[in-house]
Amino acid sequence: MLWKKRILIFGLLLIILSACSSESTEEKIHTHLEETVLLEQEFEAQQSEITELEKQEQEIYAKVIDLGMDDFEEITQLSQDAITIIEERGEKIDTERESIHGAKEEFQSIEALLEDLEEGDAQTKGEEMYQVMMERYDTYDELYEAYKESLNLETELYTLLQEEEVEQDELNEQIEKINEKYEQILTANDAFNELTVEYNNLKQDFYEAANMEVTFEEE
Repeated sequence: MLWKKRILIFGLLLIILSACSSESTEEKIHTHLEETVLLEQEFEAQQSEITELEKQEQEIYAKVIDLGMDDFEEITQLSQDAITIIEERGEKIDTERESIHGAKEEFQSIEALLEDLEEGDAQTKGEEMYQVMMERYDTYDELYEAYKESLNLETELYTLLQEEEVEQDELNEQIEKINEKYEQILTANDAFNELTVEYNNLKQDFYEAANMEVTFEEE
């Protein structure tokens, strides 16, 4: 998987606001933003596992294309192994999606809080941040759907490879479909990463506009 950009994890929050015994609106927003980061950690955890499975599947594919029809039995076994890996990738991406949707639900909690802020730069930056993040989540859904479709196409390819009488033209057509889907995935992935960077920048801008001093570090 390629979508590696992460939301910045902010450290200790030092509020420079009027002394107040109750949690301010800005503090509540901060709490939800950092909880969103925590909820996306499962998303990040799935990435390395999916990448490893993709590597294993690519190694199998490389072996398959080096074999001839005299090795049909081996091709069949390798194709079955590849399908098993594809199924595992599907399970991992589903877990990843659950993590993202949980984070999205948490993040949406700030929408009403942003409306409670005084009109000004903080509210403006907060609203911009919110819109970008929601666009990021929409883009992830597009990425997820394209990835799932690619898994189906890959499964179809390995199923065809187990047919001894399959025509080369049919295999080429299936490979072309897969490559087209990969292009769609790469486009969505680039957009997702760009939106992640934009969100991180707007998050910093929001804290500054709200007169909140924070320390942060990108992992």
